[in-house]
Amino acid sequence: MNMLLVVAVALVDPDGRVLLAQRPEGKAMAGLWEFPGGKVNPGERPEQALIRELHEELGIDTEASCLAPLSFASHAYDDFHLLMPLWVCRKWEGIAQPREGQVLKWVRPNDLRDYPMPAADLPLIPVLQDLL
Repeated sequence: MNMLLVVAVALVDPDGRVLLAQRPEGKAMAGLWEFPGGKVNPGERPEQALIRELHEELGIDTEASCLAPLSFASHAYDDFHLLMPLWVCRKWEGIAQPREGQVLKWVRPNDLRDYPMPAADLPLIPVLQDLL
């Protein structure tokens, strides 16, 4: 079974809400909500991948010094194993805009379970709720 390294971030706005993105039609797990992020390319550090993904997916810019590691998910799907570190980010430049057909929603931490998510994301919810 191949292991896939994917990075994710909990963007937290000044009101303490977390940004979720809904996977668009045509992608695996379409319709489910997730924390923004994506695959780490060969030779890329996880923080670099996250900064790149935030720019590509949401049009926002941040620095590695603004990313605080929080937790990680390790989950076996049918055809691959996902390892997903999660960072928290409270400082970025720009306004998050959907650039890849996804729907975005700012969600209060206590409401995160109201949004259907991939199985790998679910264990990250209580960690975020404890933090926020």
